[in-house]
Amino acid sequence: MGAIAVGLVLVHNAGVRQLPGGFIGIDVLFVIGGFVITGLLIHDLEESGRLSLRRFYRRCANRLLPAVGVVLLVTAALVAWTTAEREWRTFGTDIVSAALGLVNWRLAARSADPFAASIGASPVHHLWALAVGQQLLLVWPVLFVVVVWWLRRRRHARLRAVLTLAVAVITFLSFVLSLVLTNSHPSTAYLASTTRLWELGIGALVAAGSTVWRRAPQRVGLIVGWAGIGAVAVSALVVAPGAPWPGYRALLPILGTAAVIIAGFTNGTAGASRLLSSRPMVWGGGLAFSLYLWHWPLLVAASALWGELGAKRGLLVVMASMVPAYVTHRLVEKPIQSVLHVSRSRRISHSVRGGSAFVGVVAGLALVLAASATPKTTSSPSSAAGAAVLHSDGVTTGGDGTVETLADVAWFIPDAMDAPDDLPDAYADGCQVRADSPDPVLCEYGDPQSEVVIAVVGDSKILQWQSALELIADTQGWRVVSYTKSSCGFHAAVQQLQGAAYTACTRWNLAVQAALVELAPDVVVTSQGEPFALADPDDPTSTTSEAMVEGLVASWTALLANEIEVVVLVDNPGPEINAYECVAENPEHLAACTFDRDQAVATSAAPTQTAAAARVPEVDLIDLRESICPFAECVPVIGNVLLWRQGTHITDTYAQSLAETLAEQLVPLVEGGS
Repeated sequence: MGAIAVGLVLVHNAGVRQLPGGFIGIDVLFVIGGFVITGLLIHDLEESGRLSLRRFYRRCANRLLPAVGVVLLVTAALVAWTTAEREWRTFGTDIVSAALGLVNWRLAARSADPFAASIGASPVHHLWALAVGQQLLLVWPVLFVVVVWWLRRRRHARLRAVLTLAVAVITFLSFVLSLVLTNSHPSTAYLASTTRLWELGIGALVAAGSTVWRRAPQRVGLIVGWAGIGAVAVSALVVAPGAPWPGYRALLPILGTAAVIIAGFTNGTAGASRLLSSRPMVWGGGLAFSLYLWHWPLLVAASALWGELGAKRGLLVVMASMVPAYVTHRLVEKPIQSVLHVSRSRRISHSVRGGSAFVGVVAGLALVLAASATPKTTSSPSSAAGAAVLHSDGVTTGGDGTVETLADVAWFIPDAMDAPDDLPDAYADGCQVRADSPDPVLCEYGDPQSEVVIAVVGDSKILQWQSALELIADTQGWRVVSYTKSSCGFHAAVQQLQGAAYTACTRWNLAVQAALVELAPDVVVTSQGEPFALADPDDPTSTTSEAMVEGLVASWTALLANEIEVVVLVDNPGPEINAYECVAENPEHLAACTFDRDQAVATSAAPTQTAAAARVPEVDLIDLRESICPFAECVPVIGNVLLWRQGTHITDTYAQSLAETLAEQLVPLVEGGS
């Protein structure tokens, strides 16, 4: 079954669209892992009456660490070879977290980052599943320790009965948590070990009930086995890649896998058991672990070298990964397993220490890789004019918004490699609600006692102005409150996110609208980066600008009806590529990172915002585009300040340089409204 599970994952990761749910192979592996681990622990207890945690952890370490260490070492080399230096810091840290068995939590944290899409696929992303397994391996034997302690105080209690009850309770609690988080925080639910524990628990329950399954008739085993295979196959073929997971949807492949394992106890000579015990399946199962480890780093490296692979080339890369997988299996995994069979004492101990040391060395090398991402541009400690240079009559060598002056730019801030971190304080303050949460978060800045209240509402395109608004508020003595959410504009429409209706955004908007009516601020300042919404919420392909216009009009009108003024910051034009990456690669040729203003405006949310404002004349527009891209070609540096960070967002440094310009338009509107 392991060969089928890994095969599903490999084909899915290769890009074969005909297998959209191939990722369920991971769930199959979790069930198998729970079955095998629990079976080993039960066997030790029933054979010797005691549980040796040292031997258990040694066995697991010898199975995992050497092969993982080899793959991580090669992955670090591939990162240095195939990726830009700006990505070494991120991917080097990913490799370190993978070596420590914590990469799932690192990736979960990144999924909450609204700008994570600007980061390429991590070459160790697939190891999140291994990290989950490692974390559960550490805590699962503790359950058996508790069971043994209980049995020693209850002489008539039976091991399997008590264990089944304990596992059932833990499995149920984890399943409930999975249901809750899959609905509220799907990214975390997918990667967290706590929401995957129930899958391990299902496998453990199968192991605990092995004495029962052996008494089942062969005919039952035949039916159950094929039904299980069918359940897994149907899941792989029909489950959509964007479906929230695991949750209740994972029950079909999980229970299907459990059925296949149960069928194996009936010792039938036909059916699924015979198929899975065939020589090709056994051979594939033996190679599955190494193949899983190797396929993804090679896919990522190939994509970095040749661009988007497509299904055909993806499958070729997966097939090519069989070579290092076979070498690792024969030269690393099998010799270690031989050591396990020959000796259980000193040689095992040396092997564990050696494997741990090797993984530690790999983690150290990955840290070196992360630290070696050095800036290629020069910065000056002196203050930079930024947007102020556009209103100055003096001569500047820091870029005045024209392409011609870029050749004279000797330095700029922030450094291009640090641009992703040049963010408003609101991010560190936890003000930006992650994409999978519908719950608003209120943050406050400026004078908390002020009678003038400004509400900043929308997605990251309004939050990019937070520092500038805070500077204005400090000067004017305003109280500024914010409600912002990742990739979610302030409107009554239904947005799309990752190919599906963005329901968390819709629920967030309803809650924020009610909160604003209750708060009754003097002015709501809003903006957004998304120009489209769904005309039909049930059809993810029905995105139109008109649907977004109607949604904006509805939300703005509702505020105006409650005597709340609305000010809209027109969305800025922005590059279609990550301009800061271009600058990092071309620090002495900044003209390579310019882009056409008209095209950038056309693809922004500005046309949608202005169309909506035309229907609601009471709404005021503030247009700062001339201070961001004053000419036909937009440039990456103005007044010694780098404009762009991830996507089409401006850096916080440049936003602050626009505070005075923003104040000239905003202050009269606030004073007039209040």
